[in-house]
Amino acid sequence: MVTTLEQQTVPMMPRRVGLIAGAGRFPIVFAREATRQGFDVHCVGLMGSSSPDLGEFCQTYREVPLARLGTVIRTFKRLRTRELVMAGKVEKTSLFQPWRILRLLPDWRTLHMWFRYAAKDKKDDTLLLAVIREFERDGLHFGSALDFCPELLVKHGFLTRKRPTEAQWRDIRFGWQLAKEMGRLDVGQSVIVNDCAVMAVEAIEGTDRAIRRAGELCRRGGFTVVKVAKPQQDRRFDVPTVGMQTIQTMHESGGRVLAIEAGETILLDEPEVVELADKLGITIIAVNAEEVALRAAG
Repeated sequence: MVTTLEQQTVPMMPRRVGLIAGAGRFPIVFAREATRQGFDVHCVGLMGSSSPDLGEFCQTYREVPLARLGTVIRTFKRLRTRELVMAGKVEKTSLFQPWRILRLLPDWRTLHMWFRYAAKDKKDDTLLLAVIREFERDGLHFGSALDFCPELLVKHGFLTRKRPTEAQWRDIRFGWQLAKEMGRLDVGQSVIVNDCAVMAVEAIEGTDRAIRRAGELCRRGGFTVVKVAKPQQDRRFDVPTVGMQTIQTMHESGGRVLAIEAGETILLDEPEVVELADKLGITIIAVNAEEVALRAAG
């Protein structure tokens, strides 16, 4: 019979979580935090996107081409890892290149996913939900990476010393409604505006390229970037994220205000981001729907 003392000294089996990693800092932040919490993180990085630095924070790390879902599924099953998360940006533009089949060389599981679950359209939610459904056929289930690091969601309020002017508040209110509608339509999460005119709307190219396009069209600078969650946001994927690169791109393109949705947007490396924004004279504010409505009424 096992005594109480012996029961207390029996080591617990490490918990396992699988990470499918795209581009950017978020996968590294997630892997570091999950490891700190006692999880064994097994990572499959998307070739050409994920950072090799992930290997420092994961029990296992390998890279797999974007269109090899079968390889990813077999990898996690072999590792007996059935609880998965997605983190990082997935570049969709490769899906619209010439000769995409030859470039991507999809395996049979990817083809099955594509034609079975993603035939109606190629919007972000459609594609990512199709991936989730394909994995579920093998008993692999996705959760939200934010379950491990909810503190990354930005809190409501002014983050920088510099605050919006009244004209910039008008742009924030104007951009908020547009960005929410673009999110509802699953087009993108960001809208760039200046003087209540739309300079750019984020689509397949991503936030940074949309900001650069706004800079090309608004040569005088001074524009506002509004980034929000979709009204139907699924936190298992595609959560709006900003970081150091966002601020640097805004500075290079002439942006002056970044308005993000409080409690719904991931802010990576917050102290460094705020310090850089203050240095460059960029305003960052985290707002919510109630505040936008009050400002509009006022």
